[in-house]
Amino acid sequence: MDPRIGTALTVLIGVPAVLIGYIYLTEIALRALPERYKPRARPWLWLLPALAFLFVFLIYPTIGTFIRSFRNADDTDFIGLNNFQKFVSSDATLIALRNNILWVIFLTVFCVGIGLLIAVLVDRVRYESWAKGVIFLPLAISAVAASLIWKFMFDYQPPGEPQTGTMNAFIGVFGISPVPWLQIDTFALNTFALIGVMAWMWTGFAMVIISASLKSISAELLEAARVDGANEWQVFRRIVFPLLLPTIAVVSTTMIITALKAFDIVYTMTGGNFNTDVIANLMYKQISFGDFGFASAIAVVLLIAIVPIMGVNIRRFQAQEAIR
Repeated sequence: MDPRIGTALTVLIGVPAVLIGYIYLTEIALRALPERYKPRARPWLWLLPALAFLFVFLIYPTIGTFIRSFRNADDTDFIGLNNFQKFVSSDATLIALRNNILWVIFLTVFCVGIGLLIAVLVDRVRYESWAKGVIFLPLAISAVAASLIWKFMFDYQPPGEPQTGTMNAFIGVFGISPVPWLQIDTFALNTFALIGVMAWMWTGFAMVIISASLKSISAELLEAARVDGANEWQVFRRIVFPLLLPTIAVVSTTMIITALKAFDIVYTMTGGNFNTDVIANLMYKQISFGDFGFASAIAVVLLIAIVPIMGVNIRRFQAQEAIR
């Protein structure tokens, strides 16, 4: 029998059977418990499968990665902090760090800034839903598909040749020589081109979240400010923007995490060549080279960079829940 048939039967029959069996056994176990323990035991019994998956697929691999970061390339010997020393001294990692910093700053500023601008401008106009739908649409496209689209947009042919890339064809109308958008590293132009692709995808996300928060602001409050003589800029600066700050902070931290984890676009469009590498793509390269120790060290550095930002996000959510 084809082993794929066995796998399919396991997924279609085995997994549901295990879940049903667990539910049945859980209810039997709860009936056997004294009444005073049931309210406390029931949530944990229902959470147990999720906690088991969390441990097996997240916590255990994270611990293994942390341990492996102190070992050599083929995981046969402990080498202490050598992998981390290599990280801070390698030109490749320093370029990747530089690019990640650019991603964090400019992706966050562009997505949040443009998302805020669009949310405010299209608020309560007749074509609001249509405009938001068009701007949000790129987020429905996978990162790989978006990368392929923009790779054709940035396509470069030498001067004198027909320009098949949309960007170079457009600037050629004004007599400007074609630009190798993805190959030129002058002022990190190619990195900014990649950031632009990600911003094209994620600006709609920022716009939708900020717009939802904007809708929650009392219209009576804004109208009262206008009646008192405030112009639209004063209403935005003194009322709307301060009330949107918690939402902007959450969206900003989300975009920072997205920028730190950037991989698909870089891998698809340049493969990290031409000094466009980022931390996540560099980690993948080391795995491809078989240097699992160094790859694990890079993963640990990336995790250390993301965890504090996640902590800030969690504290903000807790603060908002406490207010409610």
